[in-house]
This record gives sequence, C-alpha cells and structure tokens, in this order.
Amino acid sequence: MLRRLLAASLCAAALLAGSLPHPAAAQAEKTLNVYNWSDYIDPDAVAKFEQESGIKIRYDVFDSLETLEGKLSAGRSGYDIVVPTSEPTFARLAKAGALLPLDRGKIPNWGNQDPALLKQVESSDPGNRFGAIYLYGTIGLAIRPDRVRALAPDAPLDSLDLLMKPENARRLAGCGIAVMDSAIDVLPTVLKWAGRNPNSSDTADLRVAEEALLAIRPHVRAITASSSILDALANGEYCVALTYSGDAIQAQARAREAKRGVEIGYVQPREGAQLWFDMLAIPADAPNPEGAHAFINFLLRPEVMAGITNQVRYPNAVTAATPMVQEDVRNDPNIYPTPEMLARTFTVQALPASAARAYGRSWNRFKAGR
Repeated sequence: MLRRLLAASLCAAALLAGSLPHPAAAQAEKTLNVYNWSDYIDPDAVAKFEQESGIKIRYDVFDSLETLEGKLSAGRSGYDIVVPTSEPTFARLAKAGALLPLDRGKIPNWGNQDPALLKQVESSDPGNRFGAIYLYGTIGLAIRPDRVRALAPDAPLDSLDLLMKPENARRLAGCGIAVMDSAIDVLPTVLKWAGRNPNSSDTADLRVAEEALLAIRPHVRAITASSSILDALANGEYCVALTYSGDAIQAQARAREAKRGVEIGYVQPREGAQLWFDMLAIPADAPNPEGAHAFINFLLRPEVMAGITNQVRYPNAVTAATPMVQEDVRNDPNIYPTPEMLARTFTVQALPASAARAYGRSWNRFKAGR
C-alpha cells in the first residue's frame, strides 16, 4: 500500500511538473528581443509596452541590412522582432523560410494600416503574410540650399540632375557630396533618373547607371552608411547627400537644435523616388512569438505610431495616427508625400541571383572609381 501511495504521489508530481512551463520557456515569455535600426523608435513606446505587458524588452540596433540578414541567415539569432526593409532583405528572408507567417488573429490592430500602402508592399510580400508596415519613406537628396545656391545657382533643386550631372557635381564637390553605401537603393534610383526601368537587370541598363555614377565619382567625398551621413549632415560636412528621406529630416532637426547655422532640406526627385518600407517581422525560430505578436499589435495603435513618427520623423502606415502627428511633420510633403508625389514613386522587386551579382559588381566599381 505504501509503495502504491508513493508511486501515485510521484505520478501526480510528474503530471504537475509536466503541466508547468519549463523555466527557460517561462523566462522567454517575459522577455522580448528586438532588433531594429539605430535611432528608430520612441523610447516611451518601449517603456509603455513593458508596463502594460509585463514583458521586458531587450533592444539591439543595426545600421545595415547586410548585418541584419547575416544574423538571421545563420539561424538561432535569438530575436523575436526584426525590422528589415522590404527589398531586398525582407523579401529574401520570407522566401528563405526565415520568417514566421503572422497570425492576424493575434493582431487585432492589423486593419489600422493603409490598404493602399499594404498593396504596395505586396510586391515583396504577396498576401502580406510575413510583415506589418512599421515606417516608410523615399530616397532622394538631402541638401544645404544656401551652399548649393552659392556654388551652383542655376542647378535645379527638385531633380537628381543636381547630383547626377557631372558639371553640377563638380561645382558642389567643395562643400561635400555623399552617397549612401547601398546598391539596392542607389542603382534603381539612378536607373529611374536615366529613363530606364528601375527594376531592370538588363546588362545595357546597368551599364548606363554604372557609367553615370562613375562620371560623378571623382566629386563624391564619401560612400558610407546612411547613419553616418545623418550625423555628418547635421554637422554641416555635406551639402548634398543621396540618402533616405527620414535621415535628411532627422539631420534637419538635429542641425536646428545645435544652432550652428546649418539648414538642411530634402528633395524628392521629380523624376520619381524609390518608395521603401521597413517591416515588422518575426523570425521563424523566435523564442517568444506570442510576445512578438503582442508587440506588433501594440505598435499598430494610432497613438503609439504617432509618437514614433513624432520622434523619428518617418511616416507610418496607420491612417488614424496622422491627426496625432505634429502639424509641422504631417504637413511636410517631404515626410508625408502628397498623392501626386506618391504617384511618381516606385518600389523595387527582388532581384534574381545573377542580377544581384551584377549589381554588386557595378557597385564595387563605382566605389573603387574604376
């Protein structure tokens, strides 16, 4: 009888233990590991989510898509939320099975997103299966209007001609020209300026873009990460930079705060600007997918997204957030493009492997100047 009672007690204990979460699993549920771009969130949003959910956020940052893709491609990154740009990284990760399909039943705020913008993202994510829109923007020119007018008074301020025509680049070289180190962002932009298909992988088209870039290469001071361009713009080191719209707007705000007489503007090229999206995605091996879904749902709340846009000055896709965005931000067409400006934008598509290699070769030749 004693043996039977002891066996029953042990069995009950085992069943009870089996019903309790494993210590490591329980710990994972209380922690959310986020991997996002530098300077790309409202700290108050992080604190509010932690307070409401009881989940502690571990927040890491990256400054290039190559870094993000390398971490996720290796597997077991340990991250629950990542923020890849729609092309090329997000699309490639989704196709490679590195991302978890989103369970919209766990994201009640999914419908807060602008359907037209979600439709744009479908070129990278058919059916919008793997990501929600975090923030978006365009690629264009950050400029110091006073320096540009002084050195090239007849150069257009609303066109990529300002940079891509060698005679203009030569005149502006003395005040500093920078180009962000990103083939997938720069080459389609140059193709569009040259009147070619921005998604072309045709050898002749790529040669046109490469030759145009090589023609201005002697006048380009830096080809560097966009985050580096942001800081240098705010310090007055460049007067023209091909970069992301939000970086130009952030540089503008920092320069004004510094009160050094540096004024930064942004030009969305009249030839058509590349429209990009940074996506909220969950790695396939995320330790805490439940918490990740909860965080995405939290971020899609209008007041939360408005706070993020006010902080980083990039537009968001939550339409109900717009009235809560600061007036000077929501009424700036360089931040929130007008319908007419959006109509001239384009999105890029995933490149075949052979085209990606060709892009890489062209880009390396541009960087080397030969």
